[in-house]
Amino acid sequence: MKTKLIGIGAMIVSLIMLSYAKIEPNLSISELKKLYSSGDYQKWPKPEVDSIVYAQGFEDIGILGKPEFPKNNPYTEEKAELGKVLFFDPRLSKSGQISCANCHDPELNWGDARRVSYGEGRQQGNRNAPSLMNIAYSKVFFWDGRAETLEDQASFPIKDAKEMNFHIDLATKRLNKIKGYKPYFKKAFGKEKLTQEEILKAIATFERTLITPKSKFDRFIEGDSTQLTNKQVEGLHLFRTKARCINCHNTANFADNKFHNIGLTYYGREYQDLGRYNVTGKAENVGEFKTQSLRGAAQNAPYMHNGLFPNLRGVLNIYNAGMPQPKRKENQLNDTLFPTTSKLIQKLNLSKSELDALEDFIMTLSTGAYRMRPPVLPQ
Repeated sequence: MKTKLIGIGAMIVSLIMLSYAKIEPNLSISELKKLYSSGDYQKWPKPEVDSIVYAQGFEDIGILGKPEFPKNNPYTEEKAELGKVLFFDPRLSKSGQISCANCHDPELNWGDARRVSYGEGRQQGNRNAPSLMNIAYSKVFFWDGRAETLEDQASFPIKDAKEMNFHIDLATKRLNKIKGYKPYFKKAFGKEKLTQEEILKAIATFERTLITPKSKFDRFIEGDSTQLTNKQVEGLHLFRTKARCINCHNTANFADNKFHNIGLTYYGREYQDLGRYNVTGKAENVGEFKTQSLRGAAQNAPYMHNGLFPNLRGVLNIYNAGMPQPKRKENQLNDTLFPTTSKLIQKLNLSKSELDALEDFIMTLSTGAYRMRPPVLPQ
C-alpha cells in the first residue's frame, strides 16, 4: 500500500511539473515569425532557462523602457549639458590631455575599439573599455562591480594612475577656476562653484542619456515582421532556447546585471585576471565578470574583459565549444582560488548554419553609429 501511495505521489508531482512546462511542437520559421512579431510577449515560445536563473529572478528580452534617474540625482537638461562638457574635457586629468571620451569615443560606439585602453603617459590598462551606451540600465558597474553607482563609477578613471591620474579634489579646484564654467554651474546647480560630488552627478546624468535608438529587433517584436529575415528569426529563437544565451543575456538590455565565471580567468598564465574576487576577496567570485549588454554588440569589438576576441564569430565559436573548463593539476588540489567555470556554460553543439543564424540575429541588436559632436570647452 505504501509503495502504491509513493507511486501516486510521484505521478502527481510529474503532472504538476508538466502543467508548468509549455509543451510545444517543432514550429516552422513562419510560425515563429508570426509569434515573435505579434506584439504580444505572452504568445512567444517559452524560453529555455535554467532553474537557478529563474530562482534569481528572470526577465525576458524586450524593448527598453524609459531610463530611471536616482532620486538624489534627478535629470535636468542643464545638468546633462554640463555633464556632456565635463565628459569631453581633458582638464579632468593631471596632464590635461585625457578625457572620459578618450576611452568612450562617440565615433566608436562609445568605446575605443582597442583590446585595452591607453591613459596618462600612454600607459595601458588591464581591461577592455566597454561601450557606455545604455549604461542607464545597468545596476552593476565596471567589469568587476567595484563601483556601487554610476556617480561612483565616474570618479574611478579620474583617480586611476593608468587613466587620468588626478585627485578628484584637485580636478574640482581646477574646474572651479575656469571662468567659462561658471554659467554652466549656475544653470545646473544654482551656484558658480561646484563640489566633487556635483561634478560626478553631472557626468553620470549625461551618461544616462546615452540610449540606443530602436533596433530592427525592437521594431520586429513591436509588430513589423519585415524587420527580420527568416534566418534572423531562427537566430532569435536559438538565442532563447538551444544556444542558452538567454540565461545571462536577458532583460530588455540583454544583460542580467550579474557576474559569471565563463572560463576566461587565464589562471596561472599570461592575462590572468581574478575578476570580482579582487573586489570581494571571496573565493567563489574568482574569475567572475559583469555580463555586458548585447545591444550594439556588432559595433563593440574587440570582446570580453581583456579584449582578446577580435570578432563576434570567435566568441560564438568558443561558447559553442563549451568555453574552457580548467582541470586541477596535482599541485592545485588544495588551491582554494582555483577557478570553476559557471554551470550555466555548456557545450552547445550548434551547427554552422545555426551559428550563422545566431550571429545574424545579434547583428539586429545594433542600430548604426550614435555620434555626437564634442562641445566647445569653456575657457
